[in-house]
Amino acid sequence: MEIEEIVEMDEKHFMNVYSGRYPLYVEKAEGIKLYSKDGKVYRDFLAGIGVNALGYSNQRFKEALKDQIDKIIHCSNLYYIEPQAELEKKLCQNSCYDRVFFANSGSEANEGALKLARKYFKKKGTNKFETITADKSFHGRTMSTVTATGQDKYKKPFTPLPEGFSTVPFNDLEALKEAVTEKTAAIMLEPVQGEGGIYPAAKEYLEGVRELCDQEDILLIFDEVQCGMGRTGELFAYQNYGVEADIISLAKALGGGVPIGAFMAKEEVAAAFEPGDHGTTFGGNPLATRAASEVMDIMLEPGFLDSVKEKGAYLRSELDKLVAENDNLVETRGKGLMLALEVGGSLSAKEITNQLFERGFLVNAVKETTLRFLPPLVVEKEDMDLLVKNIEEIIRAE
Repeated sequence: MEIEEIVEMDEKHFMNVYSGRYPLYVEKAEGIKLYSKDGKVYRDFLAGIGVNALGYSNQRFKEALKDQIDKIIHCSNLYYIEPQAELEKKLCQNSCYDRVFFANSGSEANEGALKLARKYFKKKGTNKFETITADKSFHGRTMSTVTATGQDKYKKPFTPLPEGFSTVPFNDLEALKEAVTEKTAAIMLEPVQGEGGIYPAAKEYLEGVRELCDQEDILLIFDEVQCGMGRTGELFAYQNYGVEADIISLAKALGGGVPIGAFMAKEEVAAAFEPGDHGTTFGGNPLATRAASEVMDIMLEPGFLDSVKEKGAYLRSELDKLVAENDNLVETRGKGLMLALEVGGSLSAKEITNQLFERGFLVNAVKETTLRFLPPLVVEKEDMDLLVKNIEEIIRAE
C-alpha cells in the first residue's frame, strides 16, 4: 500500500485528533534508523515519544518477545503470571519501592497512583482527597489525569473537570506551601517535566517538597512516565536527586515498544489497596511483562546507564556550543538523553522540526520555542553529530 492510500483511508476513518501528521510510512527500522516505503532513511531522535529506548530491532529483545508469543500472549490476572512476578521482583529490587501494579499506559499508571493516594487517606479516616500539581506538567489523557495536568490547552475542551486538583508554579516551594490545605492528600510532580518543555526539578526543590510532605502528612507522587527507565542516565529519575516519593508511575520506555504502565508504592501506602479497589484486564499480561523484564535486564547491564550519561553530556555540550554561537538560541535544558533546545528571535521550533524532517531527522516541538530530543538510548556519537550539524545549517539559513 502506498502512502497516499494510507493517508486517504486514515483521513476518512480515523478520529480527527492528530493534526498535521508527517507523510512518513515506516516499512522497517533498525537501531535509531527508520526506513520509509519510498526508501528514505530517518534518524529517530524522538524514539516514539520516549518509548523505543533500546532502539529498533534489538535482537535480544525480539527473541524474548518471539519466545513469549510462542508460549502465551494474554492471561487473566485471576491467575499467576510468571513474567509478571519476575518483573515485579526486578522493579522492587532496583528501586526503593515494595509493591507494584501494572497497567497499559502512563495515563492509567497515574490514574492508579491518584486512586491509591485517595484510598490511603480514606482508610485513615481523614477527609484528604486533593492533589497539587505543577504548571507545565503533563500527567495523561483520562479525565482525572488531564485535570491534574498543568496546561490549560489540554483541559479547556473538557470542562467541567473533576474536583480536587490545583496547580502551582514548578520549582517554587513557597507557592507550593501556600497551596497546601487540610484536604491536600498528594503532591504530584515530574522530576523532569516532559511535554511542558523539558524542565528538570531543582534538587533543593524536591528536597523541600519531601520535607513538606513529611510535615503535613501528604503523599508525594513522582510521575516518571517519560523521565524514568534510563532516560536521565539513572534507572529512575528520582535517583539523580536522592529524594524518594511515596508512589511512582512508569510507562513509555518500560516496555521497549510494547504497551505497559506501572505504579509502585512503599509498603505502608500500598497496603491501602484491598481486593476489589483496583484492577485491569490487560495490564501485566505475559507479553508486556516479558518485554519489560527484558528491557530492565538490558538496561541493568554494566555500563549501559553510564553510556546514557556520557551520550547525554556529549549531545548537550554540542547543543550548548550552538547556543553560545547564535544569538537566536536561548538555552539547553534537561538530564541525560532528555534534552530541549530553546529558540528565540525569529526562529520557530516547529519550522526547524519540519526542516529536520525533510533532511531525515525526527524530533518534535513541544512548544513554538522548544525543540525536544528523546533519542533511543543506544544513539551513537556520529548520529548526534549529524543532528547538530543539520540544526546549525538550518539556523544559519534563517
